Amino acid sequence: MTEIQESIRGAIATRLREARKVAGLSQGQVAKLLAMHRPTISEIEAGNRRVSAEELTKFAETYDVTVSWLLGESDEQLEADDPRLQLAARELGKLKPDDLDRLLRLLASMRNSDVDTDDDGGARK
Repeated sequence: MTEIQESIRGAIATRLREARKVAGLSQGQVAKLLAMHRPTISEIEAGNRRVSAEELTKFAETYDVTVSWLLGESDEQLEADDPRLQLAARELGKLKPDDLDRLLRLLASMRNSDVDTDDDGGARK
């Protein structure tokens, strides 16, 4: 692997780790959400494993960031200093693992819904 490839992989690994921490998730929780093994998440975040385009997309959706940001192509900042996010992360940490998993699946389904509702409460595509 070339030095440039190592640098890119390291930058992606750093951003993935940062996004996961801001989301208040453990590596185990992310692994469960993405149907991966926890050691795989660890290897990716250490920069020791290549991440496919499909995996990057799944990570971006899970962490609610753009693939562009994960690739280091965007300088947008994660809002880790928002007190509401810090409070939410603390409260999520108090949930039982099964309850947290259910909540994360619910949030993912809400975010990934193909149907939006209009102002009158009706559905539209």
